Parts: sequence; C-alpha cells; structure tokens
Amino acid sequence: MGMVFCRGCGKEIHETAPTCPHCGAPQHSAAASGPRSEKDYVVTVLLCFFLGVLGVHRFYVGKIGTGILMLFTFGGFGIWALIDFIMVILGNFTDSDGLKISNR
Repeated sequence: MGMVFCRGCGKEIHETAPTCPHCGAPQHSAAASGPRSEKDYVVTVLLCFFLGVLGVHRFYVGKIGTGILMLFTFGGFGIWALIDFIMVILGNFTDSDGLKISNR
C-alpha cells in the first residue's frame, strides 16, 4: 500500500483514504468505480419498462440466453421483469460482459 497526493490540497495521504484527513476533499472519482457498459441506460430502462415481459432489454444488452427464457415465460410471469426493472433503475444491471449499465 502506497501513498498518493490529495486531489484537494496536494498533501501526501494513504492511497485507500476516501477523504483527505487534512482538507476533507473526496479522493475517489466516478472512474474509480470501474468501467461502464457502452449500452445506453435510457434505452435499457425504456425497453425493460415497456417490453420487459418479453425480455427485449436482455437481448439489447447481449444476454441472449436469458432473453429467450424471459420470452417463453413472459418475464417469469412478470416478476423477473419487475426485478430487472428495479435493477436497471438502481444501476446494478449488467451487460453480457459484466459491465454495469448506469447513467452516471
């Protein structure tokens, strides 16, 4: 574990510090949370809301196998589609590569 320079005041701090102990500036940017999917968040939300029981949002993000399952079960009788919709809204839904689909 090493030391880094504060993004706010420039003093040396530990690399795992969430905020600077000297000035209180946050140290981790949105990019630190990892890569994001290239799939559009708004498109995913709309597909899930309007066509979620058919699994269209899963086809869009590249999850073909589960998209077919949703198509034949009508989105797990709506429950699976509802859970997916909540996951998309919260930003926890991932594409086929495991990258989060988020509006942030």
